Amino acid sequence: MDLPTALPEKLYLLAYNPERERLTATDRLDLVLRAAALAELLRRGLIRDDGRHPAAVDGAQADGLDPLSTAMLELIRQGRRRSWQSWVGRRQGPVSRASRVVRDGLAAAGRIRIEQRRVLGLFPCARVTLREPRLRKSLAASVGSALKSPLSRVDPADAALVALVDAARLGSALTWRQSREFRTRIDKLAPAAGPVPRALRRAINTSRADGTAA
Repeated sequence: MDLPTALPEKLYLLAYNPERERLTATDRLDLVLRAAALAELLRRGLIRDDGRHPAAVDGAQADGLDPLSTAMLELIRQGRRRSWQSWVGRRQGPVSRASRVVRDGLAAAGRIRIEQRRVLGLFPCARVTLREPRLRKSLAASVGSALKSPLSRVDPADAALVALVDAARLGSALTWRQSREFRTRIDKLAPAAGPVPRALRRAINTSRADGTAA
């Protein structure tokens, strides 16, 4: 099975801890995935930075987009001007439950398995497992390679991936120690994701200060 190409799908899989067989960073995962969708649209040339706001690029072809990025692009095309941080933190509309949109897309593609269960026999929950654990291993290897390979050889998509993983504080893919050790390299990779990593950090800090869920 081929690796997913969309950043939201990659971030979702990297948020999965294969040893504990569960998702991590669930308190901020929706924020992370909305940020990933923005970065995906930006790297594909479907949106641009218009005075600290994302704006749709006229005439750009949106073929082959993942479901979350497609929904995000449609909202941006409707013309409402919002800051990057506002889009990352958006809790209304089709992108509000970003983790479910990405999860269902990965399940439909056969990359994950969703098992509906009840906690204590009462509260419904969904247990996610990987159908192909090697896919996550390959994504983790891409992160490691981007940190250590010559900068000129790093794929822009991998550079954006690392920047988002770092901004998301996704310890399942990049430990705190690695984040410190490779800080200079991460800062050089970050421009591949434009203003999105900074917006994600701010959205996470705001969410925590407000005591609200992502």
